[in-house]
Amino acid sequence: MKKFFFLLIIMQTGFLSRAQAIPEDFVYLKDVVPFAIEEVRYAGEHNFTGRPVPGYESEQIILTKKAAEALKKVQQELIQKDLMIKVFDAYRPQTAVSEFVAWARKPGDTLAKNEFYPDVEKSRLFELGYIASKSGHSRGGTVDLTLVNVNTCKELDMGGAYDFFGEISHHRSTSVTSEQKENRELLRTVMLKNGFRSYSEEWWHYTLNAEPFPYQYFDFPIK
Repeated sequence: MKKFFFLLIIMQTGFLSRAQAIPEDFVYLKDVVPFAIEEVRYAGEHNFTGRPVPGYESEQIILTKKAAEALKKVQQELIQKDLMIKVFDAYRPQTAVSEFVAWARKPGDTLAKNEFYPDVEKSRLFELGYIASKSGHSRGGTVDLTLVNVNTCKELDMGGAYDFFGEISHHRSTSVTSEQKENRELLRTVMLKNGFRSYSEEWWHYTLNAEPFPYQYFDFPIK
């Protein structure tokens, strides 16, 4: 019995220390949607910069409570179709956004160009809307995600990779097949139904309509 209470104290203490690391109105996605798949690209090298991004100190998905609860409803609906959500990014520290801006202004820094922006010059990233000095992600109500088939454990074919800078990433791209378009529309339909809005340039990008912090940008690190 003493061992049980000792373990309980450790578990509770660990949960509290993690919760205290983020603002009160933010949560870790795993605490709300335990079975969501997470692949935090910016915590490692597999992203358009080719290196870990400052501000991402661990591979955790954080977002506002309201956004997490909305994603929970999305997952509850999708599981009826044998699908799961896979989240690449949600809350993004302003430190990371500033790093993207600094990176975009270095024309010779092209480690990941072949995979993520083969047909786009870095000098045009601001003009084309791929990089900005402020991001909705830093407000905690924006999420980047795709769908995974539960039976095969594979991502649905969306016709373009996450974070690819190019026309094929646009919702209305004419370069995708009918099946790929249907997969994108499936994601879009369930997200819109549960209170998110889409972004025309990126099939994976959604923002909660009723954001709790529509004008506030945060900069606490992801731990």
